[in-house]
Amino acid sequence: MLIRRTPDHPIRSSEITSESDYENRRQFLKEAGLLGLGLAGVAAASRSAGAAAVTAQQGTSIGGAELKPELTPWEDVTTYNNFYEFGTSKEDPAENAKNFKTKPWTVKVEGLVAKPATYNVDDFLKPYKMEERIARHRCVEAWSMVIPWLGFPMADFVKQMQPLGSAKYVEFTTLLDPKQMPGQRSPVLQWPYVEALRLDEAMNPLAFLAVGVYGKMLPNQNGAPLRHVVPWKYGFKGCKSIVKIRFTDTMPRTAWNVSNPGEYGFFGNVNPEVDHPRWSQAKERRIGEFRKRDSLMFNGYAQQVASMYSGMDLRKLY
Repeated sequence: MLIRRTPDHPIRSSEITSESDYENRRQFLKEAGLLGLGLAGVAAASRSAGAAAVTAQQGTSIGGAELKPELTPWEDVTTYNNFYEFGTSKEDPAENAKNFKTKPWTVKVEGLVAKPATYNVDDFLKPYKMEERIARHRCVEAWSMVIPWLGFPMADFVKQMQPLGSAKYVEFTTLLDPKQMPGQRSPVLQWPYVEALRLDEAMNPLAFLAVGVYGKMLPNQNGAPLRHVVPWKYGFKGCKSIVKIRFTDTMPRTAWNVSNPGEYGFFGNVNPEVDHPRWSQAKERRIGEFRKRDSLMFNGYAQQVASMYSGMDLRKLY
C-alpha cells in the first residue's frame, strides 16, 4: 500500500481544485461535523467522483523502492470491493449496500482505556484534523488499488482514548445487522467481523482511520461511515463500518484467522516470499493493468515498519 503524506507547504487547493470540487469537499466536512477544523494538507490528487484517473506524485520513495502509482478510477474503487457482509462477489457490495443506513451511528470504545464511552460518530470525529493520503489497498488475491483516503492517523485516536499500561492490542468490530447486511445471513465467516492490531502497529504513523475517499464521504460499499486502513498489510486486515473498538491485553480472535488459520495469520503482513496455500503472492496486478509487478515486502514499507517485527519469524508469523 502506498501512502503519500502531504508536504508541510502543499500547493494551494485553489490552484489545483475546481470550484465545484472545493464546494463538494466543504459539503463533505459539513456533513461529517468537521468544517472549521481544517485539513492537515489536501493532496493534489483530490478530485470529484467520475473524473478520469490522475497521476500521483512521481518518484515517491517508499521503503527504498521507486513507485509511480496512478490513482484507481472512482468507478473501480466503488464497484469492485471485498465487503462480505454484503456478498462474496466483488460486485455485490455496491449493489446490496445501496440502502445501508449509516445515520445515526455510534462507536463504542471499551476495555483497557481511560476513556471508555459510546460516541456518536460525529462527536467521535470532532477532535481530529482530517488528512488526505494516497494508499494502496492490496488484497490477498494479489490485486490492488491506489486510493486517496480522507481521515486521520490512528495514533491520534489511541492517544485521545488514553490506553492503560496493560493494553497490548486494539480490536475493531463491524456492525452486526443481517437485515441490512445480507451477507451476514451466510456462514461464510463468523459474524460480526473482527479485526485487530498490536498497539504498536496501531500507533505507527501509517495506520489510518478513514471517513472518506476522493474527497467525498465513504460510500456504503467502501466501509461507511468509519473504517481503518493499514497500508503494509493485506486488505483483509481492514475493518469496515466500525461500531466497537476494544483495548485488550490478549491477542484477539480475528475473522479470517478464525475462519481459516492455515491460510490467514493474525498479522496479515505482506510477505511475497510466503505463498498462500492456493496461490503465489510474489506478484500482484493493479486494477486497470494487464502486466503483473513484483510484490514488495510490507507492501514497500519495510523501512517504516520492519523494526516492529524484529526477531519474529516472518515466514510463520504472517
